[in-house]
Amino acid sequence: MHLVLNSPLGKIQVSGCEKGIHEIKLPEAVPEKSTKEVSFTCDVSEEPEEMTESLKQCIAWFETYFREPWVTEKLPIPAFHHPIFQQDSFTRKVLEILFKHVKSGETVTYKKLADLSGNSSAARAVGGAMKSNPVPIIIPCHRVICSSGEIGNYMGGKENCLKEWLLAHEKIQKRA
Repeated sequence: MHLVLNSPLGKIQVSGCEKGIHEIKLPEAVPEKSTKEVSFTCDVSEEPEEMTESLKQCIAWFETYFREPWVTEKLPIPAFHHPIFQQDSFTRKVLEILFKHVKSGETVTYKKLADLSGNSSAARAVGGAMKSNPVPIIIPCHRVICSSGEIGNYMGGKENCLKEWLLAHEKIQKRA
C-alpha cells in the first residue's frame, strides 16, 4: 500500500502493509519559503482504498509533527515492517537509541550516538546507520550532527537544506 502526504516539505511518500510501514520517502526539493511563511498543515493527497492501522498512525504522526513537533513524543508510532527492524543489528540498535533518546528540538553528535550505542569508535558506522534509515523524520536522523557542530550530510549530502529546515522547524515550534 502506498500513500502520498502533502506537507510543508512537499510530497512525502509512505509505503507499508498490514504489518507496518516499509519506507518513507521525503521530497527531493527544499521548501522555498522560510519556516515562518510555510503553512504547517499536512494532508493526504493519494491514499489506498483500504487504510491499515499503521498508515493511519503515520498520517496522524505527520499531521502532528508539522503543527507541534514536540507533541509527537506522546503519540503511538506506527509499526515498522522493514528488514532493518526485523534483524538484530548495529543499525537497528542505533536507530532505536536515537528514537528513544533524542527529542524534538535536540541534536546529538555521531560520536555521542556511537557512545550511547556501546561502541565509542563507531561514529562513521552511525553515519551509515543514518543513511540506511527507512523512516526518516519519525526516526529523527536529521537530529544527528558532527562533533564540530556542522550539520553533516543528510540523505547523502544532497538534502542538507531539508535537514536545516527540519531542525529550524523543531526549534521554532518548540518555542511557540
